[in-house]
Amino acid sequence: HVQLVEAGGGLVQPGASLRLSCAASGFTFSMHYIYWYRQTPGKERELVAVIAPNGIWKNYANTVQGRFDISRLNGNNTVFLQMNSLKFEDTAVYYCHARISAREYWGQGTQVTVSS
Repeated sequence: HVQLVEAGGGLVQPGASLRLSCAASGFTFSMHYIYWYRQTPGKERELVAVIAPNGIWKNYANTVQGRFDISRLNGNNTVFLQMNSLKFEDTAVYYCHARISAREYWGQGTQVTVSS
């Protein structure tokens, strides 16, 4: 069965960096786009970044463009989200997402808190 498992969240100060990871299993990882979303209480889930199966094409939300970098290792079935210059407003639960055979799959999420 499909599994997406996020890791790497934590509590950091503004300006710091974090790297999130998403370990995938149960599907042909190298053939699928993988997405990172985030959500704060009372708000809709927001798309942060997406990466194509070959790892070359990437796209980012305007709010994180230039600060975040999404990457993947198809040999390890893992996607990363490198987050630099973190801001208070980056505080959220971050989710890994994939759409496989028209079904939506989500990880359990990892909390990122940016606080001084």
